[in-house]
Amino acid sequence: MIHLRLIVEPALADQVLDELHLSPGVAHVVRVAGASTPPGELILCDVARESANELVEHLQRLGVHRSGAIVLSDAHTIVSDAAARADARAPGLGADAIIWEGLEARARDDSQLSVSFLVFMSIASIVAAVGILLDAPILIVGAMVLGPEYGPLAALCIAAARRRWNHVARAATTVAVGLAVAMVVTLLATLVFRATGIAPESYDLDDRQLTAFISHPDAMAAVVAVLAGIAGMLSLTTARSDVLIGVLVSVTTIPAVANAAAAAAYRQWGELAGAGAQLAINLSGLVIAGVVTLWIQSRRYQARM
Repeated sequence: MIHLRLIVEPALADQVLDELHLSPGVAHVVRVAGASTPPGELILCDVARESANELVEHLQRLGVHRSGAIVLSDAHTIVSDAAARADARAPGLGADAIIWEGLEARARDDSQLSVSFLVFMSIASIVAAVGILLDAPILIVGAMVLGPEYGPLAALCIAAARRRWNHVARAATTVAVGLAVAMVVTLLATLVFRATGIAPESYDLDDRQLTAFISHPDAMAAVVAVLAGIAGMLSLTTARSDVLIGVLVSVTTIPAVANAAAAAAYRQWGELAGAGAQLAINLSGLVIAGVVTLWIQSRRYQARM
Protein backbone atom coordinates (compact mmCIF):
# COMPACT_ATOMS: atom_id res chain seq x y z
CA MET A 1 0.00 0.00 0.00
CA ILE A 2 0.87 3.70 -0.22
CA HIS A 3 1.03 5.97 2.82
CA LEU A 4 -0.49 9.37 2.07
CA ARG A 5 0.38 12.49 4.08
CA LEU A 6 -1.63 15.60 3.26
CA ILE A 7 -1.17 19.19 4.39
CA VAL A 8 -4.60 20.75 3.84
CA GLU A 9 -5.89 24.27 4.41
CA PRO A 10 -8.82 24.23 6.90
CA ALA A 11 -11.39 25.28 4.27
CA LEU A 12 -10.66 22.14 2.23
CA ALA A 13 -10.32 19.64 5.06
CA ASP A 14 -13.93 18.41 5.04
CA GLN A 15 -13.92 17.96 1.26
CA VAL A 16 -10.68 16.02 1.43
CA LEU A 17 -12.03 13.75 4.15
CA ASP A 18 -15.18 13.09 2.09
CA GLU A 19 -12.96 12.16 -0.88
CA LEU A 20 -10.94 9.76 1.25
CA HIS A 21 -14.01 8.08 2.70
CA LEU A 22 -15.49 7.64 -0.80
CA SER A 23 -12.34 5.96 -2.15
CA PRO A 24 -12.65 2.16 -1.87
CA GLY A 25 -8.95 1.60 -1.27
CA VAL A 26 -8.43 3.93 1.72
CA ALA A 27 -7.90 2.89 5.33
CA HIS A 28 -6.63 4.40 8.60
CA VAL A 29 -7.73 7.99 8.03
CA VAL A 30 -6.31 10.34 10.68
CA ARG A 31 -7.02 14.08 11.00
CA VAL A 32 -4.88 16.39 13.12
CA ALA A 33 -6.25 19.94 13.27
CA GLY A 34 -3.84 22.89 13.28
CA ALA A 35 -0.79 20.64 12.85
CA SER A 36 1.02 22.61 10.14
CA THR A 37 2.57 26.05 9.66
CA PRO A 38 1.17 28.16 8.05
CA PRO A 39 -2.15 27.15 9.65
CA GLY A 40 -3.45 23.95 8.15
CA GLU A 41 -4.51 20.42 8.96
CA LEU A 42 -2.56 17.20 8.71
CA ILE A 43 -4.46 14.26 7.23
CA LEU A 44 -2.91 10.81 7.09
CA CYS A 45 -4.17 7.63 5.49
CA ASP A 46 -3.09 4.40 3.78
CA VAL A 47 -4.32 3.68 0.27
CA ALA A 48 -4.12 0.62 -1.96
CA ARG A 49 -1.69 1.15 -4.86
CA GLU A 50 -4.42 0.51 -7.42
CA SER A 51 -6.47 3.41 -5.98
CA ALA A 52 -3.62 5.83 -5.31
CA ASN A 53 -3.32 7.49 -8.72
CA GLU A 54 -7.04 8.21 -9.06
CA LEU A 55 -7.18 9.56 -5.50
CA VAL A 56 -4.18 11.84 -6.04
CA GLU A 57 -5.76 13.24 -9.21
CA HIS A 58 -8.99 13.99 -7.30
CA LEU A 59 -7.00 15.75 -4.58
CA GLN A 60 -5.21 17.82 -7.20
CA ARG A 61 -8.53 18.85 -8.70
CA LEU A 62 -9.54 20.07 -5.22
CA GLY A 63 -6.34 22.16 -5.18
CA VAL A 64 -4.75 20.49 -2.17
CA HIS A 65 -1.27 20.76 -3.69
CA ARG A 66 -1.61 24.50 -4.33
CA SER A 67 -2.12 25.59 -0.75
CA GLY A 68 -0.63 22.53 0.95
CA ALA A 69 1.08 19.29 -0.06
CA ILE A 70 0.47 15.71 -1.15
CA VAL A 71 3.23 13.34 -0.02
CA LEU A 72 3.31 9.67 -1.06
CA SER A 73 5.58 6.98 0.37
CA ASP A 74 5.63 3.21 0.13
CA ALA A 75 4.21 1.36 3.11
CA HIS A 76 5.86 -2.01 2.60
CA THR A 77 4.32 -3.78 5.59
CA ILE A 78 0.97 -3.00 7.20
CA VAL A 79 -0.50 -5.48 9.65
CA SER A 80 -4.17 -4.52 9.66
CA ASP A 81 -7.50 -6.12 8.78
CA ALA A 82 -8.80 -2.71 7.69
CA ALA A 83 -5.90 -2.36 5.25
CA ALA A 84 -6.55 -5.86 3.90
CA ARG A 85 -10.22 -5.02 3.34
CA ALA A 86 -9.33 -1.74 1.60
CA ASP A 87 -6.89 -3.55 -0.65
CA ALA A 88 -9.55 -6.13 -1.54
CA ARG A 89 -12.11 -3.40 -2.36
CA ALA A 90 -9.77 -1.50 -4.67
CA PRO A 91 -10.21 -2.39 -8.36
CA GLY A 92 -7.34 -4.06 -10.18
CA LEU A 93 -4.04 -5.40 -8.90
CA GLY A 94 -1.54 -3.40 -6.87
CA ALA A 95 1.40 -4.97 -8.69
CA ASP A 96 0.16 -3.50 -12.00
CA ALA A 97 -0.89 -0.10 -10.67
CA ILE A 98 0.68 3.12 -11.96
CA ILE A 99 1.15 6.29 -9.92
CA TRP A 100 1.85 8.90 -12.54
CA GLU A 101 2.84 11.71 -10.19
CA GLY A 102 5.55 9.51 -8.70
CA LEU A 103 6.83 8.62 -12.16
CA GLU A 104 6.97 12.23 -13.26
CA ALA A 105 8.80 13.26 -10.10
CA ARG A 106 11.36 10.54 -10.73
CA ALA A 107 11.67 11.62 -14.36
CA ARG A 108 12.45 15.18 -13.28
CA ASP A 109 15.16 13.95 -10.92
CA ASP A 110 16.71 11.44 -13.32
CA SER A 111 16.88 13.87 -16.24
CA GLN A 112 19.36 16.16 -14.47
CA LEU A 113 22.85 16.33 -15.95
CA SER A 114 25.31 15.90 -13.08
CA VAL A 115 29.04 15.41 -12.74
CA SER A 116 28.54 12.01 -11.08
CA PHE A 117 26.42 10.87 -14.04
CA LEU A 118 29.18 11.81 -16.49
CA VAL A 119 31.83 10.11 -14.35
CA PHE A 120 29.87 6.85 -14.14
CA MET A 121 29.17 6.94 -17.88
CA SER A 122 32.87 7.43 -18.63
CA ILE A 123 34.04 4.69 -16.27
CA ALA A 124 31.46 2.23 -17.60
CA SER A 125 32.48 2.98 -21.19
CA ILE A 126 36.20 2.59 -20.47
CA VAL A 127 35.64 -0.75 -18.74
CA ALA A 128 33.56 -1.90 -21.72
CA ALA A 129 36.30 -0.78 -24.12
CA VAL A 130 38.87 -2.82 -22.20
CA GLY A 131 36.52 -5.78 -22.43
CA ILE A 132 36.24 -5.32 -26.18
CA LEU A 133 40.00 -5.00 -26.68
CA LEU A 134 40.65 -8.10 -24.58
CA ASP A 135 37.61 -9.94 -25.97
CA ALA A 136 36.38 -10.42 -22.38
CA PRO A 137 32.54 -10.38 -22.20
CA ILE A 138 32.64 -10.46 -18.38
CA LEU A 139 34.15 -6.96 -18.38
CA ILE A 140 31.37 -5.72 -20.66
CA VAL A 141 28.79 -7.14 -18.25
CA GLY A 142 30.54 -5.29 -15.41
CA ALA A 143 30.43 -2.08 -17.46
CA MET A 144 26.69 -2.49 -17.97
CA VAL A 145 26.21 -2.75 -14.21
CA LEU A 146 28.04 0.58 -13.81
CA GLY A 147 26.16 2.37 -16.58
CA PRO A 148 23.73 5.03 -15.21
CA GLU A 149 22.00 5.91 -18.48
CA TYR A 150 18.80 4.03 -17.57
CA GLY A 151 17.60 6.98 -15.46
CA PRO A 152 17.54 9.70 -18.12
CA LEU A 153 16.38 7.29 -20.84
CA ALA A 154 13.41 6.29 -18.68
CA ALA A 155 12.80 9.96 -17.88
CA LEU A 156 12.72 10.71 -21.62
CA CYS A 157 10.10 8.00 -22.21
CA ILE A 158 7.94 9.13 -19.28
CA ALA A 159 8.10 12.78 -20.29
CA ALA A 160 7.24 11.94 -23.91
CA ALA A 161 4.30 9.75 -22.89
CA ARG A 162 2.97 12.54 -20.64
CA ARG A 163 3.72 15.23 -23.25
CA ARG A 164 6.03 17.18 -20.96
CA TRP A 165 8.14 18.50 -23.81
CA ASN A 166 10.49 20.63 -21.72
CA HIS A 167 11.35 17.52 -19.68
CA VAL A 168 11.82 15.55 -22.92
CA ALA A 169 14.38 18.11 -24.07
CA ARG A 170 16.22 18.04 -20.75
CA ALA A 171 16.34 14.23 -20.61
CA ALA A 172 17.45 13.99 -24.24
CA THR A 173 20.21 16.53 -23.57
CA THR A 174 21.40 14.53 -20.56
CA VAL A 175 21.52 11.32 -22.61
CA ALA A 176 23.28 12.96 -25.56
CA VAL A 177 25.88 14.74 -23.43
CA GLY A 178 26.48 11.62 -21.35
CA LEU A 179 27.07 9.46 -24.42
CA ALA A 180 29.29 12.07 -26.06
CA VAL A 181 31.44 12.60 -22.96
CA ALA A 182 31.76 8.85 -22.40
CA MET A 183 32.85 8.34 -26.01
CA VAL A 184 35.44 11.11 -25.94
CA VAL A 185 36.89 10.02 -22.58
CA THR A 186 37.05 6.40 -23.76
CA LEU A 187 38.74 7.45 -26.99
CA LEU A 188 41.40 9.34 -25.04
CA ALA A 189 41.83 6.44 -22.61
CA THR A 190 42.28 3.97 -25.48
CA LEU A 191 44.87 6.22 -27.09
CA VAL A 192 46.75 6.30 -23.78
CA PHE A 193 46.52 2.49 -23.58
CA ARG A 194 48.03 2.23 -27.07
CA ALA A 195 50.78 4.76 -26.34
CA THR A 196 51.84 2.93 -23.19
CA GLY A 197 51.77 -0.46 -24.89
CA ILE A 198 49.16 -2.07 -22.62
CA ALA A 199 46.55 -2.30 -25.38
CA PRO A 200 46.73 -4.78 -28.29
CA GLU A 201 48.73 -3.56 -31.27
CA SER A 202 45.94 -4.15 -33.75
CA TYR A 203 42.15 -4.04 -33.83
CA ASP A 204 41.55 -7.41 -35.44
CA LEU A 205 38.09 -8.97 -35.42
CA ASP A 206 39.69 -12.40 -35.58
CA ASP A 207 41.17 -11.74 -32.13
CA ARG A 208 37.84 -10.82 -30.53
CA GLN A 209 35.21 -13.18 -31.81
CA LEU A 210 33.17 -12.98 -28.58
CA THR A 211 32.60 -9.22 -28.80
CA ALA A 212 32.68 -8.55 -32.56
CA PHE A 213 28.87 -8.59 -32.73
CA ILE A 214 28.69 -5.18 -31.01
CA SER A 215 29.66 -3.29 -34.17
CA HIS A 216 27.56 -5.41 -36.51
CA PRO A 217 23.90 -4.47 -36.01
CA ASP A 218 21.18 -6.84 -37.11
CA ALA A 219 17.48 -7.50 -36.54
CA MET A 220 18.15 -9.33 -33.29
CA ALA A 221 19.79 -6.21 -31.84
CA ALA A 222 16.58 -4.28 -32.53
CA VAL A 223 14.54 -7.02 -30.87
CA VAL A 224 16.66 -6.81 -27.71
CA ALA A 225 16.34 -3.00 -27.66
CA VAL A 226 12.56 -3.19 -27.90
CA LEU A 227 12.36 -5.82 -25.17
CA ALA A 228 14.64 -3.72 -22.96
CA GLY A 229 12.38 -0.71 -23.46
CA ILE A 230 9.28 -2.68 -22.52
CA ALA A 231 10.90 -4.32 -19.49
CA GLY A 232 12.36 -1.02 -18.32
CA MET A 233 9.02 0.77 -18.33
CA LEU A 234 7.19 -2.11 -16.67
CA SER A 235 9.80 -2.20 -13.93
CA LEU A 236 9.28 1.50 -13.22
CA THR A 237 5.50 1.63 -13.41
CA THR A 238 4.68 -1.46 -11.38
CA ALA A 239 5.66 -2.85 -8.02
CA ARG A 240 8.10 -5.25 -9.70
CA SER A 241 11.00 -2.81 -10.06
CA ASP A 242 14.40 -4.42 -10.17
CA VAL A 243 17.80 -2.74 -10.47
CA LEU A 244 18.93 -5.49 -12.86
CA ILE A 245 16.58 -4.00 -15.46
CA GLY A 246 19.12 -1.19 -15.74
CA VAL A 247 21.72 -3.74 -16.77
CA LEU A 248 19.42 -4.95 -19.56
CA VAL A 249 19.00 -1.38 -20.79
CA SER A 250 22.77 -0.87 -20.71
CA VAL A 251 23.14 -3.78 -23.13
CA THR A 252 21.81 -1.41 -25.78
CA THR A 253 24.06 1.57 -25.03
CA ILE A 254 27.38 1.19 -23.17
CA PRO A 255 28.97 -1.53 -25.37
CA ALA A 256 28.18 0.37 -28.57
CA VAL A 257 29.60 3.63 -27.18
CA ALA A 258 32.78 1.87 -26.05
CA ASN A 259 33.13 0.05 -29.35
CA ALA A 260 32.82 3.28 -31.31
CA ALA A 261 35.49 4.96 -29.19
CA ALA A 262 37.89 2.01 -29.41
CA ALA A 263 37.42 1.74 -33.17
CA ALA A 264 38.15 5.46 -33.57
CA ALA A 265 41.35 5.10 -31.55
CA TYR A 266 42.53 2.40 -33.99
CA ARG A 267 41.19 4.31 -37.02
CA GLN A 268 38.87 1.49 -37.91
CA TRP A 269 36.22 3.66 -39.51
CA GLY A 270 34.05 0.78 -40.67
CA GLU A 271 33.83 -0.54 -37.12
CA LEU A 272 33.09 2.98 -35.89
CA ALA A 273 30.21 3.29 -38.34
CA GLY A 274 28.87 -0.13 -37.35
CA ALA A 275 28.96 0.70 -33.64
CA GLY A 276 27.29 4.05 -34.31
CA ALA A 277 24.53 2.33 -36.27
CA GLN A 278 24.12 -0.19 -33.47
CA LEU A 279 23.76 2.60 -30.93
CA ALA A 280 21.22 4.49 -33.07
CA ILE A 281 19.10 1.37 -33.63
CA ASN A 282 19.22 0.42 -29.98
CA LEU A 283 18.32 3.86 -28.64
CA SER A 284 15.46 4.24 -31.14
CA GLY A 285 14.01 0.83 -30.32
CA LEU A 286 14.35 1.35 -26.59
CA VAL A 287 12.70 4.79 -26.52
CA ILE A 288 9.89 3.93 -28.94
CA ALA A 289 9.08 0.72 -27.07
CA GLY A 290 9.17 2.56 -23.73
CA VAL A 291 6.79 5.30 -24.90
CA VAL A 292 4.39 2.82 -26.49
CA THR A 293 4.37 0.70 -23.32
CA LEU A 294 3.49 3.74 -21.22
CA TRP A 295 0.80 4.79 -23.70
CA ILE A 296 -0.84 1.34 -23.53
CA GLN A 297 -0.72 1.39 -19.73
CA SER A 298 -2.26 4.85 -19.69
CA ARG A 299 -5.08 3.75 -21.99
CA ARG A 300 -5.77 0.75 -19.79
CA TYR A 301 -5.95 3.00 -16.75
CA GLN A 302 -8.36 5.42 -18.45
CA ALA A 303 -10.56 2.51 -19.54
CA ARG A 304 -10.68 1.21 -15.97
CA MET A 305 -11.82 4.65 -14.75
